[in-house]
Amino acid sequence: MKLSDVATIQTNYPDADFWIVRRGSLKTVGSPSYEFNPESIGIKVTRTDLVLSRYLYYCLLHLHQSGIWEPVATGTLSLVNIKVSDVKNIVLKPR
Repeated sequence: MKLSDVATIQTNYPDADFWIVRRGSLKTVGSPSYEFNPESIGIKVTRTDLVLSRYLYYCLLHLHQSGIWEPVATGTLSLVNIKVSDVKNIVLKPR
């Protein structure tokens, strides 16, 4: 199951549950936030029977801290970005 199966994921999404930093440095790109920014990738959980938004936030925080975005971030010098499709294709494994 992919993240796109349980959530709506898009940019400029003020009604999202939380947002992922889409553009920044290698250390900040991909970090989740509860602060809306039109440039960020918004995530709104649609399948609350499978995952809760607060739990998903902490899962994505863990992925960011694990460095999952560094190999997929594109760009030059100090400004890199991730694609919406990178977030949509995150694989979720049930316990």
